[in-house]
Amino acid sequence: MQSQSSKPLLVYDSACDFCRYWITQWQHVTGDRIDYAPYQEVAEQFPEIPLSAFENSVQLIFENGTVLSGAEAVLRALNNGFLLWCYYHLPGFAKVSETVYRLIARHRPFFSAMTRWLWGTQTEKTTLCFSRWLFLRALGGIYLIAFLSLWVQIHGLVGSNGILPADQFLTAVHQQAGSSSYYVVPTLFWLNPSDFFLHFLCAGGVVLSLVLIAGFFPPFTLAGLWIFYLSLVSIGQAFLSFQWDVLLLEAGLLAIFFAPLQIRHTLSRASQPSVAFLWLLRWLLFRLMFASGFVKLASDEVWRNLTALNFHYETQPLPTSIGWYVHQLPEWFQKISIIGMFGVELVVPFLIFAPRRLRTAGCIGLVGLQVLIILTGNYCFFNLLTIALCLLLIDDTTWRGLLSKRFMPTIQFLKQPPCRYRRAFIGVVATLLLLLSGIRFSGQLFREAGLPDVAWITPFRSVNTYGLFADMTESRPEIIVEGSNDRILWKTYQFRWKPGELTNAPKWVAPHQPRLDWQMWFAALQGDYQNTYWFLNFMGSLLQGNSEVLKLLAENPFPDAPPRYVRATLYDYHFTDLATKRSEGMWWDRERIKIFCPAISLR
Repeated sequence: MQSQSSKPLLVYDSACDFCRYWITQWQHVTGDRIDYAPYQEVAEQFPEIPLSAFENSVQLIFENGTVLSGAEAVLRALNNGFLLWCYYHLPGFAKVSETVYRLIARHRPFFSAMTRWLWGTQTEKTTLCFSRWLFLRALGGIYLIAFLSLWVQIHGLVGSNGILPADQFLTAVHQQAGSSSYYVVPTLFWLNPSDFFLHFLCAGGVVLSLVLIAGFFPPFTLAGLWIFYLSLVSIGQAFLSFQWDVLLLEAGLLAIFFAPLQIRHTLSRASQPSVAFLWLLRWLLFRLMFASGFVKLASDEVWRNLTALNFHYETQPLPTSIGWYVHQLPEWFQKISIIGMFGVELVVPFLIFAPRRLRTAGCIGLVGLQVLIILTGNYCFFNLLTIALCLLLIDDTTWRGLLSKRFMPTIQFLKQPPCRYRRAFIGVVATLLLLLSGIRFSGQLFREAGLPDVAWITPFRSVNTYGLFADMTESRPEIIVEGSNDRILWKTYQFRWKPGELTNAPKWVAPHQPRLDWQMWFAALQGDYQNTYWFLNFMGSLLQGNSEVLKLLAENPFPDAPPRYVRATLYDYHFTDLATKRSEGMWWDRERIKIFCPAISLR
């Protein structure tokens, strides 16, 4: 008995909806390598195979007459190297595979219904060209926000007259680390430690962001963006030490290999994205969300007893006015909100790896949580970046169902064979990044596991661990900075965004991040200026009337000359209630705690 085709022939049951759906999907995988035919049409050509065999399972018929059936036939047809190795070499794997296959074959109507429910009825090849197109432009927009936000404050933060001068930082690093400094602090700023070069890095990032949004030279543009932003984060010290900064670097690094190697990325000349880096980006999203839920449960009793939201809205770094109103809601609502949040952070992330419809539902849940966070708190571009990662959960077929034909562009694929060497290189890089991220993620979950040390990757900030608000702050200490010329009359320095005046409503600032305002929140939690290494530099800048630092504030109460003395007092801030706000117009109430920094002057 021999197949009449020059290729293997997979024979299936065309009367079965389940079989027809999956045969269509397998055809997308196997291409021209295998022929397909229903047994109702070709069974007579193979009299040696009983009709009952065709009815019970698929038959893979080779040119030399060899016939395979069941799970073995499927795995050989799909040519999945890993699963084939397991089938032939891993004890028990073949038996389990055939048992599962027979179970499905005997209950095909049920599994057919499950297939329609989980994957839908579309049988076209799964592509993510539109999702990649959206993601890369969203990433370009987020890079643009990050560079612009930093540009307007970079000189006051780390310029030569800033709070933590970057040139002095690099000098200190070089004195301590010697020739390894360039590895410990990877930054282009080594080439030219000047304010002009800070300006150049921010301006260059803005230009490259616009080029990426326009779609030109995506991999090279993304590489430039990653290098420029890493250069700034590496010298930013306390002011660029946030999780969204390293999240942008990790997503940006993965995007370099995910982007198409084209002069201009358009949907009229589309190519399939790298499957390996698609799943690495999804894996990043999973780690980000699951770890955020895990650390809350593992680290803080306040989260476990469902009382964290009693404090969160008023104690978070930069609240919003909507957060003020949500804080007024009853405790039962806050507890239900925490349960829902844990559901989204600990359960929904597993839908990232689920079939199409569940994955789309997971995307909606994850995006919904980010929208709620945007409404109630200012977390710069973090939520937008998370939403951008969620776009990669939706394939082109789903987009066609969600968008009208007017908004869904036509995708035309390039017909060119993939470069074997590029695929091999991408495979090696993807494997390395998966191993490194897996080790770091496992180390975060299982701290006593004794996993290999991968600290050597830390300076590049592109394989990270995540987890926001592992420890809930239950009070809000706030630093009020004042200046005086006689130590009797004190005038307050007003910040642009952080709470100060009691009648000022919590402000909207995201996606911009006022990094000094954020660090003032962290400094207040330390309770004393001696535990905040940059704070005296900030106070000294006020005494010197440093214009670059003063630009970071809302107003300068000493416009003619700097004060002779400055001090900082710690207050405990609380949201007022609805009645107080209506009667007195006050959003905040406060009580004095202690002196944070005593009155100081220049010698």
